[in-house]
Amino acid sequence: MFQVRKGKKADLPAVFRLIQELALYEKAPHEVTNSVERMEKDGFGPNPVYGFFVVERKEDASIIGTAIYYYRYSTWKGKRLYLEDYIITAEERGKGAGKLLFEAVLAKTLEDGCTGMMWQVLDWNEPAIGFYKKYGASFEGEWLNCHLQAEEIAALIEND
Repeated sequence: MFQVRKGKKADLPAVFRLIQELALYEKAPHEVTNSVERMEKDGFGPNPVYGFFVVERKEDASIIGTAIYYYRYSTWKGKRLYLEDYIITAEERGKGAGKLLFEAVLAKTLEDGCTGMMWQVLDWNEPAIGFYKKYGASFEGEWLNCHLQAEEIAALIEND
């Protein structure tokens, strides 16, 4: 019914549509400033910074999900795989595609010698939380996410 494979450059338009679908689901479509062109450069240039899997329907090879990951380094734990986005299109959720995709990322974590895998989930996304609980995932409540946008960093540097 479904098959998982490593993502290719030609998959990026479909993957980007999934990213936009996720942003809409998370009530933040205005936050997506990335593009297919930037994803191509960042993932398929001389120094790729991310990798991804796609899950397709076997009957028509249409992409119905993606898992985008990269590596980070924890001074406490060592090399970790960070699952940036894990998306299954709304129509295909609950049919087994998500399980196949998630387990491909779990296998990649071990294949690449990582000490573990990390990701985030919104506290209101009960279906996703329930899915991750089936795998025995730990949920942390103490850490706050912090970020600065490039424009903000540039303004800070200019004002020094």
